Amino acid sequence: MTESRARNGTQWARADATRRALLDAAREVFSDRGYEAAGIAEIVERSGVSVGSLYHHYGGKSGLFLALWEEHTAEQERMATRAVKAARAGGEKDSITLFITGTAAFLEFCWDHRRTSRLFVSGEGPTGFGLMRRSRMRQWLAQNTRLLSDHNQMLPLILTTAIGEAGREVSIADSPEDAHSLITQTTEILRRLAR
Repeated sequence: MTESRARNGTQWARADATRRALLDAAREVFSDRGYEAAGIAEIVERSGVSVGSLYHHYGGKSGLFLALWEEHTAEQERMATRAVKAARAGGEKDSITLFITGTAAFLEFCWDHRRTSRLFVSGEGPTGFGLMRRSRMRQWLAQNTRLLSDHNQMLPLILTTAIGEAGREVSIADSPEDAHSLITQTTEILRRLAR
């Protein structure tokens, strides 16, 4: 490996560490204070990174919030997708069972990452956040429509909407028992609606 290549690798690793520190600090501050009350100074202080680096990597508070949201929703989708793939690998073919398996994984993620989930279901965020959420909802609906293609065309819309609301309730549950009870109730209701 050339010296130049090694230097570039080190710079990329440092940039990744800087972005990670900023996202982790932003998650804490936004979760503690909400988007509007969160301050750049506190995010920078908690991250140990310079203000200039925050603006370089994210362009400001709104860019940081949106990057955090993108990371959170991408991980939710990965968890649901992994659960569905594992069920398929285990021989499951029923689309409703696969859909409910993905739903349970999604809702578990909402509980496991409840502080961040609560932040995003509060509706607070930068200008344009509502539009981004609606766009993501349409993408999620399209995925669910493909999975449930052998059912009534309104079923994916109804189920996807119900899951979104269930995610909100799970993320604000008072205890693990309450959260898991809500997840179980949701999957049972979805199964009845889908049959």
